[in-house]
Amino acid sequence: MFMAPTAFPSQFVGMEPHANQPVVYDGAPLDSAGAVLIMVHGRNAAPKNIVELIPRFDRPSVACVMPTAAGGTWYPFSFMAPRDTNEPGLTSALTMLNALVEGVMARGVPAHKIVLLGFSQGACLMSEFAMRHPRRYGGVVIFSGGLIGEPGATWDDVTGSFTDVPMFFGCSEVDGHIPKERVLDSAALFTRLGARVTCTLYPGMGHLVNDDEIRALQGVLDEALAAE
Repeated sequence: MFMAPTAFPSQFVGMEPHANQPVVYDGAPLDSAGAVLIMVHGRNAAPKNIVELIPRFDRPSVACVMPTAAGGTWYPFSFMAPRDTNEPGLTSALTMLNALVEGVMARGVPAHKIVLLGFSQGACLMSEFAMRHPRRYGGVVIFSGGLIGEPGATWDDVTGSFTDVPMFFGCSEVDGHIPKERVLDSAALFTRLGARVTCTLYPGMGHLVNDDEIRALQGVLDEALAAE
């Protein structure tokens, strides 16, 4: 059932702008689902935008959980901007995601049955969240995004294990929002941490989710559904 986002004047109001925003559920019931997919929408969007992916990947036994960004935006500036300029939205969004994952796990869903997905700004947020909260997730799927940080940022000191976690990065080779170098650097980091990473740059794709990316998502979901 879809819940419309509540009105919120600005992501800068209060220190937890994304607290108490609606969470939308679709697909299988959470308590009986074969796997859970947490889906994070992009900038100037809402769950009603990313919910459009559900019939495309067509996995009725998957429960879909979609949080809402206050004001439609997780943080105000580019994911390549200085981190401080994106506060308090960025920290609030990461805190919200952690509470959401912990809440799903508290319902009896193990981490290896939880798949994380984001598109665009939501993909950058989900990349950052996964890096900060390493677990044996069911998978991580990043559509048009990468790790958050200024140009020239490195992650040599990042530790944690993603051993055998399937991960997919997909992006247009030329994307006005996402430098391909950041996509490749992000994929390299998670590979170093043990994930099974597939990274595909699509010539001339544009800022969207193509059918090949949907097939990659289906593969990750099928693996999570089959996991014991």
